[in-house]
Amino acid sequence: MMRQSQIKKMNFYSKILKKNMSMSVYSPADHNEELPVLYFLHGRSGNEDLLLQLNFKDKLDQMIDQKRIKPIIVVCPRLDNSRGLNSSLVTKEIKEVGDSGRIINLGMYEDYFIKEVIPLVDKEFNTIGVKKGRYIGGISAGGYIALHQAFRHMTLFSKVGGHMPALELTLEEDAKAYFEELAVWEEYDPLTIVKNIKVAKDLRVYLDAGDQDEGEFYKGCKILYQALTEQGIMCQNHIYPGHHCGEYIQSNLERYLEFYGN
Repeated sequence: MMRQSQIKKMNFYSKILKKNMSMSVYSPADHNEELPVLYFLHGRSGNEDLLLQLNFKDKLDQMIDQKRIKPIIVVCPRLDNSRGLNSSLVTKEIKEVGDSGRIINLGMYEDYFIKEVIPLVDKEFNTIGVKKGRYIGGISAGGYIALHQAFRHMTLFSKVGGHMPALELTLEEDAKAYFEELAVWEEYDPLTIVKNIKVAKDLRVYLDAGDQDEGEFYKGCKILYQALTEQGIMCQNHIYPGHHCGEYIQSNLERYLEFYGN
């Protein structure tokens, strides 16, 4: 009997963060061959349920069935409100400055993703398991994380997408709690990284933001696009109609999947 596509939640203990974590994984209907993996990262108020919230399964099933994209595994790991940083040797929570009351999560989140999440996915699923078959993207803060992970670990990913990515031109007050000093911010800021390094020539990049994005993140996308194209990197930059919200991502999800899935 043919196995149907599914979204499965995997719970596991992170030795690096020293706490229980989780990720959601979409796997397509039966395929014997090794498959590429897209790591698709949630925003700062989100979690690993993003794949369910954005109805990834139906969209992927349809596009794979229509042969608009190739079969692909999609993984959304829990990253808390961490910006994907190695921000503290000790995992802890602090309150964000301002009225939001949001919790900021500090810890070795970059190491957790690179050293625990990716190896676990490669172990549990029939993945290609090398750069050519590994992609990363995300929304809002998840787009910021995807970009700095791809630029800091260029031997791991061949495609990266920042979808309304939280690219800040100056470090805002409510973000300072993530960074003990300016040098740490610059170490992870995608705009700064690209100014200081040569990006791998085989990395493909997709950037986009809404024309009414409340964070005006289309400005950072434009700067990053210019820096990448000056290096000869294959980069797309799009401004689509919409605000900084889930509806914007939902309306463009097919475009994103066509980028990763072809």
